Amino acid sequence: MSPLLVLIGIIGAPPAALPAPAGAIPVAPRPASAGDFEPAWRAPWGELQPFTGFRAKRPDKRYSVTVPIGKPKPAVALPPIEGPADARLPLVVIDAGHGGHDPGAISPHDGSHEKDITLALARAIRKDLLASKRVRVALTRADDRFLVLEERYGIARRLKADLFISVHADAAENQEANGASIYTLAEVASDREAARLAARENKANIINGVDLGAHSGDVSAILLDLTQRETMNVAADFARLLQREASDEVQFRTTAHRFASFIVLKAPDTPSVLFETGFISNKDDVEFLASAAGQKKVARGVREAVQIHFARRNVAR
Repeated sequence: MSPLLVLIGIIGAPPAALPAPAGAIPVAPRPASAGDFEPAWRAPWGELQPFTGFRAKRPDKRYSVTVPIGKPKPAVALPPIEGPADARLPLVVIDAGHGGHDPGAISPHDGSHEKDITLALARAIRKDLLASKRVRVALTRADDRFLVLEERYGIARRLKADLFISVHADAAENQEANGASIYTLAEVASDREAARLAARENKANIINGVDLGAHSGDVSAILLDLTQRETMNVAADFARLLQREASDEVQFRTTAHRFASFIVLKAPDTPSVLFETGFISNKDDVEFLASAAGQKKVARGVREAVQIHFARRNVAR
């Protein structure tokens, strides 16, 4: 007989005709009714009974995890204050821009580094100011070392300086660009070139993509309240005075006093200016700034402006 016919016969055969498996319990088959299924679908589905009288055993030992977070970085050491030992005399803090691993701009003419020129200028300015015996002086750096921007004006604030002067040398792709300029703080730059320069100088904190001076927006945002507005006004007055007094010794740009959001100028209670003494990318400017004679001329101009500035302040009191 064909296997197909056997299978059809098995499917169509009544239950009684099928042989029972060995050891099976004989059950008389009967037709199922709808009432047989009603108790099943009315019964609760998957109800879980809560455990009673169970508690996890307490561990025999207590464990803790200690994560080292390091010690807070100590504040940079304060530089010595030079000059007459009279706390009533005004204090001027001179900041030589860049330093250490940050060379600043590099001259395409003689390879001079901005960090070296600014340090030489800061020393010359200090020498002339001390010779006047009318002010006290401190340098943010007296050697080739790196300071983040916040540390620079932070030194001036911690020393309670009366004036902060950050000395720099500019650079441009156009090697014909020349002349000095003076910047004071403003949240909106006075022109595109001022914005470009501020962006470049503010990057001095960034090394391999890490911002060494980074902190939360709440801390870094400086509100321009009445106190800081007065500080900014004093700084702007000094900037105009510096241009006037130094113009006999130093060549300035046509629009010399400019405004930009330099981080190094953001001390809210210390009048601050950034003095771009010339273009290191210009052949004549870099020769002037790198020479002892040129450094003396810059220093004389700063000295005259500082003396007149504080004389005016004393009269105003």
